[in-house]
Amino acid sequence: MPGSASTAGAAPVSLDQVRRVAVGSGNRVKVGAARAVIARVAPHAEFTSHEVRSGVPDQPVGDAETIRGALARAHAARVAGDADIGVGIEGGVVNEPDGSMRTCAWAALVSRDGRESVGGSLAMPLPPGVAELIRGGMELGHAMDQLTGAHDTKRGVGAVGTLTAGMMDRQGAYEVLVTYALAKFVAADWWAPMTR
Repeated sequence: MPGSASTAGAAPVSLDQVRRVAVGSGNRVKVGAARAVIARVAPHAEFTSHEVRSGVPDQPVGDAETIRGALARAHAARVAGDADIGVGIEGGVVNEPDGSMRTCAWAALVSRDGRESVGGSLAMPLPPGVAELIRGGMELGHAMDQLTGAHDTKRGVGAVGTLTAGMMDRQGAYEVLVTYALAKFVAADWWAPMTR
């Protein structure tokens, strides 16, 4: 039966009974992505945003560090909003063995009953000029602003929108990640302990 996976002794949260979803960011793109996806399976939910700390650097490097940031935001938002589900979305970069750099992004969902699920990654190559600025200590969004002359790219189309010539925007990319992170909630039976 869907929704059967849970932590020891806790009754699982049924998505159609979710009333509060807290997103660990004030960024309208991240909040919009969470709302667009989760409202489809939790139609009665109210969405709130909370500026919470990720516990990782402003520019996370590597998938593992970026996932830690997403999980920390999800947990902190869930508590701050006294929510049924907390959502964290974190973007990072990954240094590749050939010296190039790519993006990564991860979404994490945490429920009141203690379940966690993570989905990602937005893996897209970054131009050498952007990678150089990031290696010099700049955050990806600021590097994109500097190179494009735009302002606050990360709260709009993002690097993904610029580097795909508008074929994908940041919210659309994040919606995919939130959908992946919902897997353990919408298809919980697949994570239930196997019986022999």
